[in-house]
Amino acid sequence: MAGETLQAPGQAQALAAVVFDWAGTVVDFGSLAPMGAFVRLFERHGVPIDIDEARAPMGLPKWHHILALGRQPRIKAAWRAVHGREFDERDADRLHEEFTPMSAEAVIGHAELIPGTLETLAWLRERGLRIGSTTGYTRPIMAVLAPLAAAQGFVPDSLVCAGDLSENRPSPMGMYRSFLDLGVWPAWRVVKVDDTVPGLLEGRHAGCWTVGIAASGNACGLTLAQWQALDDEAREARSLQARRQLEEAEPDFIIDSVAELPSVIRTIDRWLADGARPI
Repeated sequence: MAGETLQAPGQAQALAAVVFDWAGTVVDFGSLAPMGAFVRLFERHGVPIDIDEARAPMGLPKWHHILALGRQPRIKAAWRAVHGREFDERDADRLHEEFTPMSAEAVIGHAELIPGTLETLAWLRERGLRIGSTTGYTRPIMAVLAPLAAAQGFVPDSLVCAGDLSENRPSPMGMYRSFLDLGVWPAWRVVKVDDTVPGLLEGRHAGCWTVGIAASGNACGLTLAQWQALDDEAREARSLQARRQLEEAEPDFIIDSVAELPSVIRTIDRWLADGARPI
């Protein structure tokens, strides 16, 4: 039929792409760069927050993350006590302007690839899969981080940043843009890999397979050295705690790090061959 695109036999049943998050997934073990910037940002305005509070909304675009922090009950009360009024969207605008250069500076010291990233990327490329990426970072922050990752060998085929679209995580818009940029469809031929609930929901809402990252991500929050220093029992406990947080997004799989992704991809390929689809 004129204009019809033909596919190779069986191609429609195979995975076409994997879309990765950045911090805590492929770079910055423990997702440390954003945390320090959020803590310093609120401290600068007379409202100290701790790391656990800063981590709570992780995965949202950074403007929404700042707004969510300002609306947390304890922080909201502290802001009112210091500034004499409620934290609102105008405050989020002002703090976001300050946060962007602070975060861009912070990522410089937290740009190292997570162990196993390059090996997994090469394995996916050998299978013919396209590599996409989405992030809660804005374009100005990624203008600093992406070249640092590229120098280490991580160069995805597409990048969708916070602010690129009218809606971001946990909406599926970033994944829809990825489908267009990568030229892949339908959604069940795509895997989204992320270490946060909003990032996993971005993939789930789009109809993709989703894979949560526990040990190297925000939910665990340890540096690589701290993670490696744990004994087996402590490591298992921290991983279990992180997995419980990620289960809120109901991912199809949860693994400790991107190094374990190939085994998941093999499983999904088998399921697709049997006619399975993500729920």
